[in-house]
Parts: sequence; C-alpha cells; structure tokens
Amino acid sequence: MPGPKPLDPSSSPRAMLGAELRHKREEAGLTQEELGSPLFVSGSFIGQLEAGTRRMQMDYAVKMDEILATDGYFVRNCEAATKSKYPDHFAEAAEAEAIATTIKEYAPQLIPGLLQTKGYARAVFREYQPTATEDVIDELVAARLERAHLLADPTTPLLWAVLDEAVLRRRVGGARVMAEALRHVADLAHRHRIIVQVLPFAAGGHAAMNGSLKLMAFKDAPSLAYLQGLGTGYLQDDPATVARHELTYDLLGASALSPQDSLALIESVAEDYAHEDQP
Repeated sequence: MPGPKPLDPSSSPRAMLGAELRHKREEAGLTQEELGSPLFVSGSFIGQLEAGTRRMQMDYAVKMDEILATDGYFVRNCEAATKSKYPDHFAEAAEAEAIATTIKEYAPQLIPGLLQTKGYARAVFREYQPTATEDVIDELVAARLERAHLLADPTTPLLWAVLDEAVLRRRVGGARVMAEALRHVADLAHRHRIIVQVLPFAAGGHAAMNGSLKLMAFKDAPSLAYLQGLGTGYLQDDPATVARHELTYDLLGASALSPQDSLALIESVAEDYAHEDQP
C-alpha cells in the first residue's frame, strides 16, 4: 500500500502543522487511532488534521503538546494557522475547498462563490452589509474572487454545480449584473471547466429544500460536507452523514435539467436580462 502523500509545509501554516503532527506522531510510534483516542476523536479526524483538510483548534493543540511532548509547538503555531480572511463559520470550509479534488454544490438562492463575477459579488455583499464602507466591501469582494482562482487550473478541482432556478431569476444587482454573471457561468460550462445543471421550478419538491449543500472530496482524506445557513455553517466529516448528503446531491442531479438543457436555459435568461438593460 502506498504511503501517505507528502505534505508541502511551506504551502500554508495549516499544512505545516499537519506535516509536523504526522512526523511527531510517527516518531512517538502512535497510530492515528491511538492519538485520537485521548482526544475523543477518530483516527480519520487525525488523518484530516495531518492532511490539512481540517483546522487544528486550540484545545486540540494543547493536548497534542502534552501527548507528543512537543514543548508547546502546536499551541504556539495554532493561532497563525487559524487566522483567515473569511468569516469564522466559513473559514474552515474555504480552506478545505482550496485543496479538494472534487466539489459538488447545490445553490438554492445565489450563484456559488467560486462562480461569481466581481459585479455580482459586490451586489451580494452590499445587500449583506448595507451600511459598510466601500473599503470593507472591496476586501470582501477581493477575497471571494481570490477563491475563484481555483478554476485557473484546467482540470482540478472538478466542479459540479446544481443551481435552483431561483438563482437565475433572483435579480441580484440588476439586469446588467445578472446578464454578465450568467454569461460567466455559461462560458465556464462551454469551456468544459465546470458541470452545471438547473433544478427547475417545475421539478416541484426536492431533497434539499432546507438549504444549500457543498460536498468536497480529497485525494488522501475522507470527504466532507458543508451546510450553510444565515450567518452559520457546519462542516461535517462523519462518513454516514456525508454519505446521506451525497445521496441528496444525487437526487438533486436526477431531478435537474440535463447539462445541455441547463446551459440553454442559463443563456436564455442571460439574454433576457441583456435585452432588458438596453435603452
């Protein structure tokens, strides 16, 4: 069986912590399960920390230093590894997203962040924070567009989005912004960079009426599911729970329009917005 994938400690503080955790655990002669037991976490959770797909929290860092006799190393470095430009409820999911090999997302209301244009993102954040200064909005937009750099790679991650028809019909930022945003999604689909489907209103009830869903798969770590609400977000790694969410996503895809019909609808709605914007 091949060994674990080597980590690049220079890639991020979290990768550095993961690489050192793996080194110190193996040096101590402990399995992932044996290290996880006194922390009341699974061996797979330790593996996720080592792989960099999960963030080390301070209470875990304290216990790691005690168990592995690392003289406060993990506590000292944990604070740097947990700093993020994203809101607390989304930070860990954004960091996991950056190293995922496959991302599947159901969006019930808004175009997913990875697919947003600058104008659309600005309109979204302005609605969230109507009294914020332009500098604050600029920082939020820049962070969101930086996430989209993941798609600069021609193949990885595989991104598959199911958009509720409400995403197309909700006028975020006005007709011009919507036309540009939907054309951007269509362009990515035309270039075979993403797979996109639309779940039409005509489909009626469906398996994810309670909210959004993001599934992330990794090369050397278990899959994760991220569920987001108003100012909240939950990253789940329990295999049974993730499997249940994967079934939900499969059901959504089965109820949605085909990629070809979805693309045609997206382009048609974009044209409607474009014509509406004409004098």
